[in-house]
Amino acid sequence: MPTRPLPPRGVPESDLFRQMEAARAHDVRWREGRVFSLVFYAGEDVHRVAEKAYARFFSENALNPTAFPSLRKFESEVVAMVAGLLGGDAHVVGNMTSGGTESLLMSMFTAREWARANRPQIQTPEVVLPVTAHPAFDKAAHYFGMKLVRRPVREDFRADVEAMARAITPNTIMLVGSAPSYPQGVVDPIADIAALAQSRGLLCHVDACVGGMMLPFVERLGYPIPAWDFRMPGVTSISVDLHKYGYAAKGASVILYRNKALRRYQL
Repeated sequence: MPTRPLPPRGVPESDLFRQMEAARAHDVRWREGRVFSLVFYAGEDVHRVAEKAYARFFSENALNPTAFPSLRKFESEVVAMVAGLLGGDAHVVGNMTSGGTESLLMSMFTAREWARANRPQIQTPEVVLPVTAHPAFDKAAHYFGMKLVRRPVREDFRADVEAMARAITPNTIMLVGSAPSYPQGVVDPIADIAALAQSRGLLCHVDACVGGMMLPFVERLGYPIPAWDFRMPGVTSISVDLHKYGYAAKGASVILYRNKALRRYQL
C-alpha cells in the first residue's frame, strides 16, 4: 500500500465534510434497509437520539471510572437492564464491551481462566460448539491457546446436542450455543445444551449478539420462543450486542455472567 503524507496545510471544515460526503456517495443506502446485519435502523427519531447521546460523551474515556463516574453509572444501569431482560437475578453481573467479538473473546478468556483454577490438569482447554457458531470463537481460541471442537448441525440447522455430547472429553471446559446463529438465523436448543453442560460440570455460553435485544420482545408478543437465557440453570454466560437490535451507536455490547464468582476470572 503506497504511503501518503499529511497535507501541508489544513483543510477548511466545509471542504473536509464535502470530501467525506463525496467519498460515501457509493456506499449502500442503509436508511433504505439494504444492509441487514451491518446497520440496524429503527427510524430517524431513534437514530437521532442515539447520535446525540454518543456525541455528548464523545471525549470521555471509560478506561478510568473514577475520573468519569457518569460512564460507570451508565454501564451499571445498562448491564442491570440487560440482565433483567434476559432472565437474570440480582447475582448476574457483567460489563460493556466494544462489540460482539470482544464479548465472545471475554467469554473464552474467562472460561480458560476458570479452567486454570478449577481444572489445572488441563493443558489445552477444549470448547465444544456447533459449526454454525460465530468465527470470533476461532479467533479467541487462537489468542488464548484453546481448542475448538465444532460439531455438525441437524437438518434444521440447529445444534446437534447428541453430537456435542459425544465430543466432550476430559479437556472440555465449555459448551456454546447461539440465539440465533448467523448463517441461518435459528436458535440452538439452548435448554438441552445448558442441561448437558450442567450435568458434566461445564460452563455454557450463549451467543445472543443478534437475538439478545430482540428475542425477549418477540416472546412478549406471544411467539413460541423456547427459553434460552438465564432462566436455564446451566447457562453461565451470555453475550448480547446493543448496537444491533438495541439500536445503540457502534460499538456497544454486553457480556453477562451468572455470578461474581465467575466474572472474577475475566478481571
